[in-house]
Amino acid sequence: MSPFDSRETRAPAAREAELMARLPRLVAHARRHSPYFARLLAGIDPAAIASRAALAALPLTRKCELIERQHAEPPFGGLNATPLPALARVFASPGPIYDPEGRGDDWWRFARALHAAGFVAGELVHNTFSYHFTPAGSMLEGAAQKLGCPVFPAGVGQTEQQLRAIADLKPAAYVGTPSFLRILLEKADEQGCDASSLKKALVSGEALPGSLRQWFRARGIVVRQAYATADLGLIAYESEAEEGLIADEDVLLEIVRPGTGDPVAAGEVGEVVVTRFNDDYPLIRFATGDLSAVLPGTSPCGRTNLRIRGWLGRADQTAKVRGMFVHPAQVAEVVRRHPGILRARLVVDNDEGADRMCLHCETGAADDAAAVAASLREVTKLRGEVLVCVPGTLANDGKVIEDRRRYD
Repeated sequence: MSPFDSRETRAPAAREAELMARLPRLVAHARRHSPYFARLLAGIDPAAIASRAALAALPLTRKCELIERQHAEPPFGGLNATPLPALARVFASPGPIYDPEGRGDDWWRFARALHAAGFVAGELVHNTFSYHFTPAGSMLEGAAQKLGCPVFPAGVGQTEQQLRAIADLKPAAYVGTPSFLRILLEKADEQGCDASSLKKALVSGEALPGSLRQWFRARGIVVRQAYATADLGLIAYESEAEEGLIADEDVLLEIVRPGTGDPVAAGEVGEVVVTRFNDDYPLIRFATGDLSAVLPGTSPCGRTNLRIRGWLGRADQTAKVRGMFVHPAQVAEVVRRHPGILRARLVVDNDEGADRMCLHCETGAADDAAAVAASLREVTKLRGEVLVCVPGTLANDGKVIEDRRRYD
């Protein structure tokens, strides 16, 4: 697959020089137009932020703090540099965290990832990312349109109707979570629906185990991954080499020791921190809460940007379940709604091949498990089970969300 543009294959030193030249302007713009960064970076000389060492001396802005910041200074915590009336859209991710989208072509920068996944102009894309509240559907639609691909805006759920559309319209490509693609294909087998037109997919929002990738490949579907967040858009993407995820050309990526802002040695697992070059929402040293590590060398596909190993877990207790973040504060809100719950722990596993969550509740009263489950769904926007436990049986380790998922 040829590169999306010449930036992907330039010499690493040339890329680094360009990124360092862009940094002072980004810092100056953020200080001038974003109230939050004006405060955070007060006293900083933007011209001096022209190296990775200088960047690493700046404070982090943590994703997990956005809920509190936005509550104190609505709607975006003062991080936006473009005022709300000049934006194109506003989304709400679980928390809630409000995410701005500015005006412009492929604002979330996903066309590069679609191209690397083999998407070409004229191919119909079946987009199963949500168009409701969260930005994922918009992210992928804008990117597909930039490539010249028509889009079927399927969104989530309604499996039978989606299969009917696939059989009728015969899309060549899928975007969405890998687990939902598997659900669609298995349901197509059960019902005798024709989904054979699907030959390629770009998936995100969940890990893609090697066994699942091979399951898709056996059905004639080549699946590639993208790593993104609702705040940053595309961070990294997979190419035909399938050796790690390649950083997007418009982000500066660091791996830092969890709980600090200190960069770790190459190859060491740490928290992903991203500086995004975007005038509307200029995020500087944005700590995602995700764990990863840098891979040595460059990709065999010819792209020369830094590569990471992909998603290796969470640096905090926030978990991503079926493409949606679940925060400890949301577990606390469920507990608050049911005074009989003494302590609770949300356990996430994937023993049956798909993400599943169960709220373990120590309770001293006869709380209705169905009512607690309803609250869990209302707060997190995800279905989950509830397990009532005898008081004193949950480990006293301060853990609110326990991620037991295993990936091969």
